Amino acid sequence: MENSLALRNELIETGRDFHRRGWSLGTSSNYSVVIQRDPLRLLITGSGFDKGRLTPEQFVVVDDRGTRLDAAHPKPSAETHLHTLLARTVGAGTILHTHSVWGTLLSEANVVRGSLEISGYEMLKGLAGITTHETTVAVAIVPNTQDIAGLADELEPRLRAGDPALRHGFLMAGHGLYTWGADLPEARRHVEVLEFLFEVTGKKLSLPASLSV
Repeated sequence: MENSLALRNELIETGRDFHRRGWSLGTSSNYSVVIQRDPLRLLITGSGFDKGRLTPEQFVVVDDRGTRLDAAHPKPSAETHLHTLLARTVGAGTILHTHSVWGTLLSEANVVRGSLEISGYEMLKGLAGITTHETTVAVAIVPNTQDIAGLADELEPRLRAGDPALRHGFLMAGHGLYTWGADLPEARRHVEVLEFLFEVTGKKLSLPASLSV
């Protein structure tokens, strides 16, 4: 069902890299990889572990309802329902959740608008399906909540309808980024691209008016 050690090691390395970049500090963030489609099975980080120091024992296999399949595994992440939702609705092979400073600040500042729009940057071409910098990408922003199952229910019809603001990811206000890809390399690229764009957008807004372009 899974090349368990290889997948776990790849996610461990991902956690170390994201921790080093300041995107997954403390016990924040969660990562998952689909290991089987029918029936759906995900390998996901357990709850409460430092992502910069993950070990192979700190992962859990869950089903399409987010239920762990082995009682010996740790408790799944509290946000497992979002991972299973994304695997079911958009065919994500890997889902990555980060907590960067700029993602947090911009999500709070734009939550009333419901999305963050980013235009004109060459880095946009790193997102799947984007072929020119002459475009605008909207990243949906949803209110932060402890009711993750309820949030998943609210997002599901939008995801199934192909909401363009949910094409590459979404932000939870004051919380962090969810993004995904067909596989781990694509999902990691999306994190890198979106986090770069968040930082550029935030720093541009922080410039004095006389220096802003």
